[in-house]
Amino acid sequence: MAAATYRTGDFDIAVVSDGHIRLDGGAIFGLVPRILWEPVVGSENIDEQHRIPLALNCMLVRRGDDVVLVETGMGTKYTERERERIWPGEYGMLLDELAAIGVAPEDVTHVVNTHLHTDHCGWNTVEREGEVTPTFPRARYFIQAGEYEAAMHPNDRTRATYLAPNFEPLERTGQLELIDGEREILPGMTFLPTPGHTADHASVVLSSGGETAIYTGDLVHHAVQAERPAWIAAFDILPLVSLETKKKLVDQALREQALLICVHNAFPGVGRLTEVDGRRRFVEE
Repeated sequence: MAAATYRTGDFDIAVVSDGHIRLDGGAIFGLVPRILWEPVVGSENIDEQHRIPLALNCMLVRRGDDVVLVETGMGTKYTERERERIWPGEYGMLLDELAAIGVAPEDVTHVVNTHLHTDHCGWNTVEREGEVTPTFPRARYFIQAGEYEAAMHPNDRTRATYLAPNFEPLERTGQLELIDGEREILPGMTFLPTPGHTADHASVVLSSGGETAIYTGDLVHHAVQAERPAWIAAFDILPLVSLETKKKLVDQALREQALLICVHNAFPGVGRLTEVDGRRRFVEE
């Protein structure tokens, strides 16, 4: 799958895929009845177990000598049985997709995780000869401190969504950079707290040359949830916080005509929000 390329001011953006997973459609759309969300997804995309495909769209940002990878997909740590029963789909191709655009693991200078659920940080690390080590040896890994704490000490509800080998080795190698709140990763690249999906979820905002791009993370699992902020995934730990956060980010996206990169929309998941007669619509680019 060829990378999709865009430009926001001085930033070169490539959306690269780690493939896709399939999860329960009802969980993705929460309280929204299937009769409403099925036409959005398309009945042809719903399997016999009511699962729908979720893309794993990662964002590579380049400017000068900086090479920033936002999210790292599912990776390859799951066994065939786990892939069949828990995380079905086709995934694990991120490194090949990066290689296809001339990017080796050693080239990546920064890795940013919006949160640490397993479908967003799987390629943070790789298993070689029985040892799990960082995939990107020169990179600093940026994670919100509260999210790291939640992942290291999960509760009964969140335990299945965090896989410790995806992030524990980063501290051991000294590559972990914990962030408290809003922070510029690079000039014009902001790590912006967008709580709701998890308490310390964050998105990435690029601002350069009067243009804006926003990598939403799981603030939206499907772009229709930006059109209709009250459509909230059952996965969101703080649904009412998610609602208010989403409304703020949607207002910014409309105001600045921002390019939105949606991690789970069909590849590449890129578009802009428009508003006509009070109705919002996500228009793919």
